[in-house]
Formats: sequence, structure tokens, C-alpha cells
Amino acid sequence: MNFPADLKYSSDHEWVRVDGETVTLGITDFAQSELGDVVFVEMPEVGDRVTKDKAMGTIEAVKTVSDIISPVNGEIVEINAGLDDAPETVNDDPYGEGWMVRIRISDPSELDAMMDAEKYQEHIG
Repeated sequence: MNFPADLKYSSDHEWVRVDGETVTLGITDFAQSELGDVVFVEMPEVGDRVTKDKAMGTIEAVKTVSDIISPVNGEIVEINAGLDDAPETVNDDPYGEGWMVRIRISDPSELDAMMDAEKYQEHIG
């Protein structure tokens, strides 16, 4: 499995790529492999506020439905509309074209609580 070193990871299996006051968020390679074939992604709308450790959307796979948990407080500034027509992109390219949302974070210090790639690998065992 792939765990890019430039990302931060949550215990709920989301990743973020930090770009100034904005983060791009998706689910990890581990999460997509556990879910199986993704068939639908429900995301918040641009302008919605998200709350740290609360569900902000869902991922529906052949096997199950899982919540997307926000690892930060903030505002949705962009969604990956391409997932509407091609949700399987989450399986094919979870760290690239399979990203889900961009969030303008309210408090950048919240990122300090997230794991680096090494700690995340230990977390999933």
C-alpha cells in the first residue's frame, strides 16, 4: 500500500495535503481497499462548514457505506465534481484524482494532531 510522506493522516483513514490555509482531503489507500469498489460519494456543498471529528459526507461501496469524517474545522471551498460521474477514481487514484474536498481550515494548529505516514502505518498495523 501507498502512504505518501507529504500527507497528514487521521485515525478515521482520511488524508490531507496542506496548501497554506487550505487542505485537500481524501481517503487513504488502506480505506479504499477495505471498502472495496466505490460506487457513490456524497459530499458537502461549497460554502458548508465542517466540524472536526464529525461526518461531512458518505462513501458508498459495493460492500458497505462509510462516513467521511472531517479532521479539521473549516469551510468547504471546492468539491471534486468528477467523482459524481466516476466514483471509482477513489479506488484507482486515492491520493490524486480521487481527492474529495478542499477545506479552508479555521485553526491550522488542528493539523498537529494528525499522523505522519509512519505513525499512520503503525495505526493500521
